[in-house]
Amino acid sequence: MQLREIRRFPVKSMLGEVVSSADVGERGLAGDRLWAVRDADGKFGSGKNTRRFRRMPGLFRLRAYAAEPAPVVEMPDGRRFDAADVAGHRAVGEILGRRVTLAAEASVPHHDEGPVSLLTTASLRSLSKLSGGGDIDPLRFRANLLIDGAAEGFPEDEWPGRRVRIGADVVLRIVKPLTRCVMIDMRQDGAAERSDLLKTLTEYHEMILGVVAAVERPGRVATGDVCRWT
Repeated sequence: MQLREIRRFPVKSMLGEVVSSADVGERGLAGDRLWAVRDADGKFGSGKNTRRFRRMPGLFRLRAYAAEPAPVVEMPDGRRFDAADVAGHRAVGEILGRRVTLAAEASVPHHDEGPVSLLTTASLRSLSKLSGGGDIDPLRFRANLLIDGAAEGFPEDEWPGRRVRIGADVVLRIVKPLTRCVMIDMRQDGAAERSDLLKTLTEYHEMILGVVAAVERPGRVATGDVCRWT
């Protein structure tokens, strides 16, 4: 297997960036989902409603780029703000139709499920077949690591409990499958709005696509790295 694509999302639930390499530590990819949009009630912007998160339509109109000391947020009109800039908070709030701030992660991680998410091209092909054919942009599933060269079907179903080495250093322990939500059908970046993907996963695959992993050995990963079971 081979690492085909690396994605990180510096602000949770905004569009992110494809990178050629990334450092991986205990909490996941460096800079990934380290910040989030927080509303007046203290809930964080997401594609779904939970105890901690609140669905905020409009987040996919915004893109975040990793930077120090805070990410850079790009508006639909091309303006860019430092995530710590109060003027940027106001601009984001205008897009979302509510008063918000952008907040760095504190004691509780902003990740929904776990530190690192993985998805295979095999699973994307299988979902495509089940949903009537046509390419499905991996962006829809917001996985950190896209793995190529796995078997047909949904190979990740057999991964929980196993360990995979990516490149020379990084070792991940696969923890559990990823349950999907309505976000996978939403329009984001170049992927048009759909109404069938979550329905298809619900009918044929228990709403599951991809897996979450914990980091057992940190290091650096790069596109093209070989992925081996260990």
